[in-house]
Amino acid sequence: MDIFTKSTLSRIANSKAGYSQKSVILSEARSYSSKISSKTSIFLSHSHNDSSYVENIVVLLRKMGVDVYVDWMDDSMPKETSGETAALLKRKIKENDKFVFLATNNSIESKWCNWEIGFGYAHKYINKIALFPLKDDSVDWKGNEYLQIYPYISAKYSWSDDDFVVAFPNGNTIDLKQWLLQ
Repeated sequence: MDIFTKSTLSRIANSKAGYSQKSVILSEARSYSSKISSKTSIFLSHSHNDSSYVENIVVLLRKMGVDVYVDWMDDSMPKETSGETAALLKRKIKENDKFVFLATNNSIESKWCNWEIGFGYAHKYINKIALFPLKDDSVDWKGNEYLQIYPYISAKYSWSDDDFVVAFPNGNTIDLKQWLLQ
C-alpha cells in the first residue's frame, strides 16, 4: 500500500489551494456541515488529534468538487461526546454519499474511528468507502489487518503529481475524481 506522508499531503494541498485561498475553502467546508447540496458529499472519519491534516484533506477534496463533512466543523455536534454524538454521526454517515477514513496511527487507535468505519461499512457499499492512509514522515504506519479489505486512495504515478486513484483489494483501480463523482 502506497501511503501519503503528512508533508506530501501538506505540499499537495497548499499547491492546489494556495495559502490565501485555503481559509476560504475551509470556511466553505464549515458551512457545508449544516446543509445538503447537490454535490457529491463525503463523511471524513478521523482522529481529532489529526485536525491539521484533516484541513489539508478537506482542501484537496473540495478542490476536486466535492463537499466534505467533518464533525468538529459542525456547530450542531455536542461539545461533549455522548449517545447524542453517536446518533448524529450515524445520521451524517448515512446522509453523505461516500465514507473516507483518514487512516493514521491516531485514528487506528481511536475507539470512535473504529466504530465509525464499522458503521460506515454496514451502511455503504464497498465502492463508496475508501481509506486515506497517512503516515508521519519518519514513522512507520501501523495499520491493521482488517483495513486491507477496504479500497484506499493512492498516487497514480508518483507523489509529485496530483493524479490519484482509489485502489481496490482485488487490484482494480479507478481515478479518484471519477470515484468521487460515482
